[in-house]
This record gives sequence, structure tokens and C-alpha cells, in this order.
Amino acid sequence: MLAFGPVPSRRLGRSLGVNNIPAKICSYACVYCQIGKTLKMEVERRKFYEPERIYNDVSAKVKSGERIDYITFVPDGEPTLDINLGKEAEMLRDFGIKLAILTNSSLIWREDVREDLMNFDLVSLKLDAVSDDIWRKVNRPHKSLSLEKILEGMLDFRKEFKGTIITETMLINIDYGEELEKIATFLKELKPDKAYIAIPTRPPAESWVKPASEVIINKAYQLFSEALGEERVEYLIGYEGNAFAFTGNVEEDLLSITAVHPMREEAVRELLRKAGASWDVVEKMIKEGKLIELEYNGKKFYMRKLGSR
Repeated sequence: MLAFGPVPSRRLGRSLGVNNIPAKICSYACVYCQIGKTLKMEVERRKFYEPERIYNDVSAKVKSGERIDYITFVPDGEPTLDINLGKEAEMLRDFGIKLAILTNSSLIWREDVREDLMNFDLVSLKLDAVSDDIWRKVNRPHKSLSLEKILEGMLDFRKEFKGTIITETMLINIDYGEELEKIATFLKELKPDKAYIAIPTRPPAESWVKPASEVIINKAYQLFSEALGEERVEYLIGYEGNAFAFTGNVEEDLLSITAVHPMREEAVRELLRKAGASWDVVEKMIKEGKLIELEYNGKKFYMRKLGSR
């Protein structure tokens, strides 16, 4: 079966997955990949499955009657390697459900790939680095790829595409130097509808890989927010609770909100006031290792402590 789900997704609601690439054929060998090591590095587009098979598998899932917000191409490799991608997207339009795709952006410099992506309502672009050395260290691209061409391709696509563009930046335990500032500058030019900051939440391809520190994640959030506006930046750091619900339980609420973005001290105090709770709650949660206090530009922020560290 090449269709799976629907599964709950914070970005996409209830998402029906389409696995249009066999494991694990990719143009990258990212050190943090949760699917594991890349078995075949490829950059030439080719046929993998018959488009009719993908259509029929999706059709069977749609007929089950479960609510589906997006049909999402999120395979075991890089989805744009599929030469039939545009055709498959056109066929799936029949269902009247929005289409999304999660790509590592590596082939977006190609005009035919940009053309195929035009068939989607939402395109998620990977943006882990804008400097060659960090890109090679984190994404380990196919030797024929050029980061400069990829970044240009992303900007060209932004100009042409009328749908929703989101970016995803995975942060790991390396020295970023000035890289986060550089990514923020690029995001300002790209103008995505939303920029997500992620960390590895499942076992990575390389055992040395760990999530970046809370300090780095908070720094990325603040820099990206300065570039795009706070409402367009969000974390994907794996809190399993309902990231947007106010439960009436102030601890749960603090954890769920700070898993999506850091809270300023005054916002935390306001939440506590509404809940009729005192600052002791925050001190207790810091002591228990649930929350962490950070400083940025002279202001205090509170963020959920990463369980994986």
C-alpha cells in the first residue's frame, strides 16, 4: 500500500501520506534522518511506481470515510525524484482534497521540478543551512548538487507559486557560528508563510546526532521571528500533548505552549494570573526539569526542556 494514515499532523491536520519513493532513495544522506542511512544516492528523476497504483491506493483510503485535510507526499526518500510527480498530483486532484508535499529542496533548481510542485496547495521546503560547509556536514548532499543553485531555485519558486510555502530547519548538536543569522536573512527574502524549527525526535541515521540545545533553539526562534514576525515561526520539538489547547491544567498549558514557541516572562505571568496560580508553579517545573529559563536581548523566556537531552 503506497498510501498510509490519515495521521494527525500539527502542520497539516489529518494527513493521508503518499509514499511515492522506495526506502531509501534520496539526493541527501542527512545525518539526522529518522528513516536511517541513504541506500542509494540519486539526483536523476525516474519512474518508481505506476501513477494509477498511487491513485488507487489513495482512493481506497479516501473511501474509508475518515476525515482527510491533506493528501501529503512524504515518502521514504526524496519525492521530487519521481518523474511522474506532476501527473500523480493532477490525478489526485479528483478527490477534491488539498495536496501537500515535503521536499528536501535539493532539486528545486530544476524547472521541471518547480513546474510539478505548482500542482500542490502546500509545499514544505527543507532549509537546514545556507552555508556550504554546514550544508555538507548536516545534509551530506549528492556530490553533483550546488547549494547556491538550490537557494536560487527556492527564491524562483517563491515568486511563481501561489500556494502555501513552509520551511523546516532541523537543528542538531553542531557549532552553528553565525549560520542562524544567515538563515534568518535568507528567510526574510524567501518570505515563507511559516518557518518551522525542528529537532530530531526519533533515532537518527548517525548515533552522534543529538538535538541542539534549548539556547540554540531559542536563538533561532528569536532571529527567525525578527525576520518574519513571531506569528510565522513555530517549533516542532515533539511535545506529544495538544500544542494549542488550554486544558485548565496550568502545567499542561505551559508545556504545550512552550513546545510550540518560547513564552516571555510577562506572558507566563499573565497565564498564571488567569489560572489563579502563583509563580511557584514555574519554579517547581524548572526544578523538575520540565521548563527551562533562557535570556535573549535582555528579556527572559521560558521553554519546555527537551526530554531527549
